[in-house]
Amino acid sequence: MEPRRDKVDFFIIGAQKSGTTALASFLTRHPKLQMASVKEVHHFDDERHVDWSSPDHGRLHRHFEWNADDVLRGEATPIYLYWPPALPRLRAYNPDAKLIVALRHPAFRAHSHWRMEAARGLEKLDFETAVAEAGRARVRSAPSGVHRTFSYVERGHYGGQIERLLGLFPRKQIHFFRTDRLWLDPAGVLAGIEDFLDLPNQLADIGQEYIVPVEAPGFGRISQKTFEYLTQHYITDILLTEAATGLRLSDWLAPSYAEPMPRGAEPSMSKA
Repeated sequence: MEPRRDKVDFFIIGAQKSGTTALASFLTRHPKLQMASVKEVHHFDDERHVDWSSPDHGRLHRHFEWNADDVLRGEATPIYLYWPPALPRLRAYNPDAKLIVALRHPAFRAHSHWRMEAARGLEKLDFETAVAEAGRARVRSAPSGVHRTFSYVERGHYGGQIERLLGLFPRKQIHFFRTDRLWLDPAGVLAGIEDFLDLPNQLADIGQEYIVPVEAPGFGRISQKTFEYLTQHYITDILLTEAATGLRLSDWLAPSYAEPMPRGAEPSMSKA
């Protein structure tokens, strides 16, 4: 991939709570990459500060140093995959951009998302209520049926989001990987991303690490009952996602699926 001197070259666009913070941190260690000075610039989902009829991309560009000619520039804002206007705006900005998508089991992703919002004080409902009809009604009633905070279940509907993505960008410009593979085989996943970006493999010595950007102690684990309820809800979407991405996801359908979470990171499931 040849660097551009006027545009950001690649984006980590999702999914939220799927290891994008860890990935962005790993990529900063590559000598041929320059990541934005902050994670989550939130440029293409900005509905308040950008006039999208004539956008000024200076808000994005100021997070990079533009004197270097031999680096690829990348930015990570995981809501881009979910927020409907974001991807068309990104395509208008750079139709040649390469896009990286991390996918986590949607039930665990939902619980991690809820833990974050509860820790921030933005969510008052317990997890079981938040992912049931009463909680999801908050998303359905939001403008365009999308919600930044309460979209625990909806952000895990990867199939439709990927379908929209593939309608805007060629498949060769998109790289999908499973978040649990990043935990199990960080060197292998990073090598795949380096290959995708046409970079020499220089990150193989990175050990297994996991970054939890928002600590949420005291919020418990996802119960087996709720996990099975959500997995049942996602069956069709998981199969659609598997077909669209080429990733093998059949193990996500098993009630016994457990995340290979590194010690000290987020808890997985309780039997309650």
